[in-house]
Amino acid sequence: MALRSTLGRLETKSTLFLLCDLQDKFRLVANYFPAIITNAQKLLSCGAQLNIDLIVSEQNPVKLGKTAPELCISHAIGVYPKFEFSMMKDPTLHKSITNLNNVESIILFGLETHICIEQTAIDLLYNDYDVHIVADCTTSRSAEDRYLAFQRLRQIGCFVTTSENVIFKLLGGKNHPKFSEIRSLVRDKSVESGLADLTTEQF
Repeated sequence: MALRSTLGRLETKSTLFLLCDLQDKFRLVANYFPAIITNAQKLLSCGAQLNIDLIVSEQNPVKLGKTAPELCISHAIGVYPKFEFSMMKDPTLHKSITNLNNVESIILFGLETHICIEQTAIDLLYNDYDVHIVADCTTSRSAEDRYLAFQRLRQIGCFVTTSENVIFKLLGGKNHPKFSEIRSLVRDKSVESGLADLTTEQF
């Protein structure tokens, strides 16, 4: 394993955002859905301002609907329907991801944590990407599934992180040319998404 892969560094020129199945159909069943949407939009806005490529998947969109309308994904280089759980198992998505040159780090978020996110992460790690799971932008229908999936994701080598952590890593410091624009995104703290409640005492 390269030293890079053990540290979790992020650089805009080698980072890709993957938004997985954050669809409107899950609004009434996914834990903390409004908070997840708010935090995800902050992250998407940062990615757009830093010109980081974004790829979006939508699981069986005919039945499960499109990406939640609050999320601005107009800068995505592709929005793809999928029918496998892992984004990497879909041939079109796989090609779209792996054909991008110089990508080393993947910022992965969406739902469900224990299904599509976890299986996508496994396949990305297998393909030698660093994988950062944005926990406050990622959820499941069940709190237990979400919690245990985060544990497994850490065990297999993912960085389980937050939207603000990703944003500030990408900025690197106040001398970044986009610091002033992006500072407005983090002026207010991220919306609480139940992460503080995900303790072993619960289970």
